[in-house]
Amino acid sequence: MKQTEVPKLYAILDAGSFARAKEPGAAMAKFARALVAGGARLIQYRNKTGSAREMLEQARAIKRAVGRRARLVMNDRADLCLAAGFDGVHVGQEDLSPEAARKIIGKRRVLGVSTHNVRQVREADRSSADYVAIGPVFRTSSKARPDPVVGLAGVRAARRATRKTLVAIGGITRANCRAVVGAGADAVAVLSGLLGSPRQSAEDFEKLLKKKESR
Repeated sequence: MKQTEVPKLYAILDAGSFARAKEPGAAMAKFARALVAGGARLIQYRNKTGSAREMLEQARAIKRAVGRRARLVMNDRADLCLAAGFDGVHVGQEDLSPEAARKIIGKRRVLGVSTHNVRQVREADRSSADYVAIGPVFRTSSKARPDPVVGLAGVRAARRATRKTLVAIGGITRANCRAVVGAGADAVAVLSGLLGSPRQSAEDFEKLLKKKESR
């Protein structure tokens, strides 16, 4: 997988943000359409608490809404990635190993892995993962028990530790996204920063990330 295949904005669509919606799947599908209208071309669907059936239904709703206008990545579940017709899977340190996930999804789909320190980055660099995510870069409220913040120094260290595409995640906003790219990230994963007005937010991030930040 070439670095250019991961756009600078990596949108995260978390089911927890739509739990109060009357129809969460429909709400997420609408949100995904807005993200794509704003320029997002890579979206990860994440659901940490739902049943397999619920996840598959929501994933298929998102897939129908997005069509071929953006690539879709399933968080954690390689089996549901295939069932929903997604373009890839993202695994964490406590999920399937990258190699186990790769056996399920095959060579053509995208595989990403979360890391939280340089040792994990180096391990991911030796795996068949297409990209490595490092974080949380800044404090984040999107996870109940987040790992320790790595900061921009952690992004720089991760950049030195891998030749793979590097995605930074955790607390990334319009105000700091250019600094994160300047520290060595090829892309930034954003969740909370897209809520509220997804189309406008995606447009804002796209414009900011096109500008260069000196390292």
